Amino acid sequence: MSASASSHRPADRPARVVLGVAAVALIAAASACSTSSASTGSASGAGAAAASAGDGEVIQVVAAENFWGSIAARLGGAHVHVTSIITNPDTDPHSYEPTAADARTVTTARYVIVNGIGYDAWADKLLATNPGSGRTELKVGDLVGIEPGGNPHRWYSPADVHRVIERITADYTKIEPADAAYFAQRKRTFETQTLAQYNQLISAIRTKYAGTPIGASESIVTPLAQGLGLKMLTPETFLDAMSEGTDPTAADKATIDQQIKTKQIKVYVYNSQNSTPDVLAQVRLAKSEGIPVATVTETLAPANDTFEQWQVAELQGIEHALHQATGK
Repeated sequence: MSASASSHRPADRPARVVLGVAAVALIAAASACSTSSASTGSASGAGAAAASAGDGEVIQVVAAENFWGSIAARLGGAHVHVTSIITNPDTDPHSYEPTAADARTVTTARYVIVNGIGYDAWADKLLATNPGSGRTELKVGDLVGIEPGGNPHRWYSPADVHRVIERITADYTKIEPADAAYFAQRKRTFETQTLAQYNQLISAIRTKYAGTPIGASESIVTPLAQGLGLKMLTPETFLDAMSEGTDPTAADKATIDQQIKTKQIKVYVYNSQNSTPDVLAQVRLAKSEGIPVATVTETLAPANDTFEQWQVAELQGIEHALHQATGK
């Protein structure tokens, strides 16, 4: 995100501490610690409990963002302890400045998950501070083959979510082979039971509403629209500008207003965590024209939701909006 971008994000972002001399000093001190020491920060899911079966140690896991951290906790169960760095819905993952505590937490982790694709460049800096720790690292962008400059919001791509599930389970098994059967069972339960409603909603929306034209406030919605088979009409240049915190063009805003006024779109989906004046104006216009509006958020909201609770609520909102718009 550019230096001017911060003015486009919500004004109530909390103050952040820049990773500086203090953080570097803590990294150096922490690098001598055992990798099995307890993680600090907020844990996701039930991973904090001691392992109850198998001979492996509890894996200390750090996720840059809580949506990946939630999945990691579900897959690891009692055999992992997951700490997510970005947990506050008011925190902008694009421009977050890591703290000394974040640096210490990453240093003691055996497994680290970052989104990549330029979304959390600050996490790359944390990893670079201690490259020889022997930890396992998962960069989601590398896994799914999206280069920097591509759409980084891969947790909104159902196909990519399942690829991440596969890799996390495989990595856990490599880190602690004695717990392979446990991790395999956790994966089966997560995919067939925990994510059952998530998978059902995706399938139902694709079946009933495939090809329905929609508008959106930013590119976070694009992978989800693709996964649901919906047709995105909003100009990609506008979607990217809003995600990156830059000013959209007057031409793009005029195009979107015309799409709304002429009802070329059936539903408008917006990120409520990035409600700029331009976005709010489009939301108001859509509502005044009788176009249903659905919301998504960038990170778990509320913050104590699990990945599946968060996604199911959003999918239900989109399904309801599509039903209102089409009568199907």
